[in-house]
Amino acid sequence: MTLGLYNSYDPVKFAEAHRRALARSAPIALAFDANLATFGFPYDRNLRTPREIAAWVSGTTSIGEEGRYLRELAESGRFLTFDLPKRGFPPQLGEVVITTDHPDPKQATDARALAELLRRGTSLLLVFGLGPHGIEDREVLAIGRYHFDLTGRGIVLETATAIGAAPAIVAAYLRE
Repeated sequence: MTLGLYNSYDPVKFAEAHRRALARSAPIALAFDANLATFGFPYDRNLRTPREIAAWVSGTTSIGEEGRYLRELAESGRFLTFDLPKRGFPPQLGEVVITTDHPDPKQATDARALAELLRRGTSLLLVFGLGPHGIEDREVLAIGRYHFDLTGRGIVLETATAIGAAPAIVAAYLRE
């Protein structure tokens, strides 16, 4: 499983929201044996590798043990960075699962079904939109083979809450 952070904020300026999302997501990824990937984050051009990004973020945050978990992910090759997808997300990350409180009924799935896919060896990319309204781009929404409303009731969750809850719910079904 890969946790994908999709930049719905400023495409040009790296903001505090980007930094916090990285620092908060890294321990979640480690806790649930997931990878972490960013899409469209406006990193400084001098930061060329995930290790360099992790080192820089670590020096600028107190979240996540001062970025220790992000550094661990980067050192083990489990922190990845990509541009915004133009025609699709990188296929090596697995089936695309858009996390949303308003899933398309034709693409809707639940945590039990996602856990079953993982159990059968299918890789999953859980995509979380970071802007105030998550992922609004209809083209990106259409890329997702699955849409996952983790509450199952259309309840809007704050991004950091969703990033923590989604893999935890899937992991709970994996342990059944």
